[in-house]
Amino acid sequence: MNSRRDFLQKLTASAIAIPFLSSVRAWNEPIHSADNPQGSVLRVALMGLGGYASIVAEAMQKCKRAKITGLISGTPAKLNEWGTKYNVPEKNRYNYETFDDIKNNPDIDVVYVTTPNALHHDQVIRVARAGKHAISEKPMALNAKDAQEMVDACSEAGVKLLVGYRMHFEPKTLEVIRMRSEGEFGKIMFFQGQSGFRIGDPNQWRLNKALAGGGSLMDIGIYAINGARYMIGEEPIWVTAQETKTDTVKFKEGVDETIQFQMGFPSGAVASCLSTYNMNYLDRFYLNGEKGFAELQPSTGYGPIKGRTNKGELTQPHITHQTLQMDAMAGIILDGHAPAVPVDGAEGVKDLKIIDAIYAACASGKRQELNI
Repeated sequence: MNSRRDFLQKLTASAIAIPFLSSVRAWNEPIHSADNPQGSVLRVALMGLGGYASIVAEAMQKCKRAKITGLISGTPAKLNEWGTKYNVPEKNRYNYETFDDIKNNPDIDVVYVTTPNALHHDQVIRVARAGKHAISEKPMALNAKDAQEMVDACSEAGVKLLVGYRMHFEPKTLEVIRMRSEGEFGKIMFFQGQSGFRIGDPNQWRLNKALAGGGSLMDIGIYAINGARYMIGEEPIWVTAQETKTDTVKFKEGVDETIQFQMGFPSGAVASCLSTYNMNYLDRFYLNGEKGFAELQPSTGYGPIKGRTNKGELTQPHITHQTLQMDAMAGIILDGHAPAVPVDGAEGVKDLKIIDAIYAACASGKRQELNI
């Protein structure tokens, strides 16, 4: 997470050309370079044609700067169905054994990996070796070590690695970050993040340790972790955590049901967070400062996000998150646009360092020091 000073410098640079947050489009408008004339489009291959990929695909139909031009799946029927639906020619459809051949395909700039967590590491590295940019869904790996290997592979290949942090482009979220950065809440004292729902099918991959790497923390707890960082504007220096499990059949060894965790920050601010697969209606962020507060509820769902501060209701318009994300990522990849809140691989590594420490705290019962 960049410092408050770095964030304000970015806002100042943006303000030269456009009023800050005068419109959603203005905030996400990419900066065009001579090498990428206005109107250039990011050509995207979707990898893993499951439920979330379908949400991304539909959202991309409204994108101005991103287009689906490739598909990667292990299911031939899906390749045929999606190819027809999104007008992707057969030559741009690959399976998991053949997708290294994208290196020879000029129709594809980037691969968006939406497969189960455990597969991201190897698949992103293969994408990088094929000379293509990569977008990984979060969490980008099972642990910080694997995530750093992905960052290193993309750096070595000279390609970008981004992570699907859609909330980093969400207008109400960005308004709270702006207010905090400009000191409108005063010194930040406390953050609370609650992320939870009662999970269904016990046979799904999210409850499989080998594929998911854990349970609720990897899936939705990461929202509270990342949210604490961008809402407070600092990196945590310690964590403590406690795990609760009431159903050992559904939540087997290594698959967490509920984790409460706490984080401390250099300024003295503290965060108290809850991640669970066994309670509904938990999607709330609350930020408390000496001069004001901000509350988002729902805070990370697909929308619309709702929020208020001590100054009143947040009224920024709702636009489908994945549409905003993919247009903004086109600006990052094609034009070198730097978003207000980072979405690069280094950001993903930071979250996974915290996740590693939370699991260690649950296992040991001891506070874990952090150096993010």
